Amino acid sequence: MAMAVVLRRNGVLRSVKSWFHSSAGFHSSSAVSQSGLFPPSEGIMLPSGTFNNKVAFITGGGTGLGRAMTTTLSELGAQCVIASRKLDVLRQTAEEISRQTGNKVHAVQCDVRDPQAVCRCVDKMETLTGLPDMVINNAAGNFVCPSELLSPNAWKSVTDIVLNGTAFVTLELGKRLIQNQKGASFLAITTIYAESGSGFVVPSASAKAGVEALYKSLAAEWGRYGHRFNIIQPGPIKTKGAFSRLDPTGAFEKTMIDRIPTGRLGKPAEIANLAAYMSSDYANWMSGAVIRFDGGEYVSMAGEFNNLRIVTPDQWKVMEAMIRSTKGS
Repeated sequence: MAMAVVLRRNGVLRSVKSWFHSSAGFHSSSAVSQSGLFPPSEGIMLPSGTFNNKVAFITGGGTGLGRAMTTTLSELGAQCVIASRKLDVLRQTAEEISRQTGNKVHAVQCDVRDPQAVCRCVDKMETLTGLPDMVINNAAGNFVCPSELLSPNAWKSVTDIVLNGTAFVTLELGKRLIQNQKGASFLAITTIYAESGSGFVVPSASAKAGVEALYKSLAAEWGRYGHRFNIIQPGPIKTKGAFSRLDPTGAFEKTMIDRIPTGRLGKPAEIANLAAYMSSDYANWMSGAVIRFDGGEYVSMAGEFNNLRIVTPDQWKVMEAMIRSTKGS
């Protein structure tokens, strides 16, 4: 941020410009990392057995955040069904989590972009476990790209997974649950820029915003059937799949950390705990909620003067003197 302070001294106007970029410019107010003040707590939050005799369905459950959420739900007693296109990855994840938790995790192949594939997946789940008590729509696709270079196929590849896929899964399961007079918790994983929009990820921003509208709408309409709909907007949480497409060079990670007030990226286990709580009976009065979970990144970027946090106490004294000496409007 450049700053220009105008001083009137002996009738002469002088302009002091670009304090943050001058040779004697401002520097970080502390060399100590903020992250030490906000250490992650990665143990499981809810009581053991919270999800005994419950069934959870998680799209994109084979890797990344989906795998972390599946592991936590399984640790808490849920019988989990994970779905994605890559059956080999799903099976390996299901076997590993089952061994770790002692609870069965089922792998069911599903391309959420295809409503017929979604229907077949739900048919198989009903045979394996019955209809779910918890649904987490986590499957996503994204990449960075200048919008002037986007092709129709690029747009469609993201929106088909994120928006259409979430809608197909939600509507198919919702209709069957209603028919069977069974309530359920639905949770969607979106992003902080679903609210603000963002350049260079326009298909994702548009699709995620649509998912939020879908879930808030159904929270109002389908509560009468015993259904809850909630949303988590994660900030940057480092997973291999996401960061390989959004930060392929590794150059953006430090920039992300610098603008997050807690001084670090999120951990998969942290979002898993939040997802478990929001899906549990402890959150039965929560519906239509959008929870921003980003270490303060959104508000840090939104505030016009938040970059002033880099100013040191001594520099504030200089600036105060300059401000006090300014006359007139």
